[in-house]
Amino acid sequence: MSTASVAAFARREWGALYATVRAALVRGRWRAIALTLVSVGLTAFFYVLQHRPRGLRLVHDVGFVRAEDPLWLALLRTPLSLFVPALDLPVWGALAQILLVFGIAELTLGRWRTLVVAYVSTLAGTTYARIGVAVGPDGPFGLPASDARIVDTGPSAAVVGLAVFVCYRYRAWVTAGLVVVAMIVEVIVKPNLAGKEHLAAIGAVLVVCGADALLRRRRQCLRVGSRSGAPPIRS
Repeated sequence: MSTASVAAFARREWGALYATVRAALVRGRWRAIALTLVSVGLTAFFYVLQHRPRGLRLVHDVGFVRAEDPLWLALLRTPLSLFVPALDLPVWGALAQILLVFGIAELTLGRWRTLVVAYVSTLAGTTYARIGVAVGPDGPFGLPASDARIVDTGPSAAVVGLAVFVCYRYRAWVTAGLVVVAMIVEVIVKPNLAGKEHLAAIGAVLVVCGADALLRRRRQCLRVGSRSGAPPIRS
C-alpha cells in the first residue's frame, strides 16, 4: 500500500474524529478533559489506597463488585468499581486506557454522554456476570460458579464500550471492527470473565448506537419537515 493510500485511509477513517478532538483541545485546553483527569486521579487514588493495610477494606466496601453479592449492593458499588484498578494488573494500563479513550470520548461526545456510555458498558458487564453464573458452564454464554467470587472492577468494559461508540459516531468503521474482532479473539484465546464482559459491553453499546441512530434520524426528519412547511401527519 502506497503512502498516499495510507494517508487517504487515515483521513477517511479518523479525519473527522481528529478535527473534533483538536478543535476541542484548542478551545478548552485541559478544561476540555476535566472528567478524564478526575477519572485518572480517582483511579490512581484507589490504587494507592487498596495497597495500604486499612485502605483495602475501604476500597472493598465502596468499589468491589462480585456476582455473588446482593444485586442492590452490586448496583450501589458499580459506578465507583469502574475506577478501582484490578489488583492483578499493572495500574499504568488502566490509567493509559482512561486517559486516551475517556479523553477522546469527552472531547467528542461531551461529559454526560461519556459518563452514560461508560456506565452502561460497565453495568452490562456486571449484569452479564450474574446471568452467566446462573446459566452455568454448560451454556454457550455461561460461566462456572467460581466466577461469582471474582472481584469485577476496572475501566476496561467502559473503555471498550466508549471506543465502539466513538467509532460509530464518527464513522470509523474499520477501527470499530478491529475493536470488536480483538475482543472476540480475546475470548477465544482466554475465555475468562473479563473477556466475556467486554463482549457484553459491546452488545449493550450496539443497542445504544441503534437507539441513537433512530433518534438522530427522527430529529433529521422533523427538521426537514419543518423546513418544507408540510403539516404534521396525524394518526
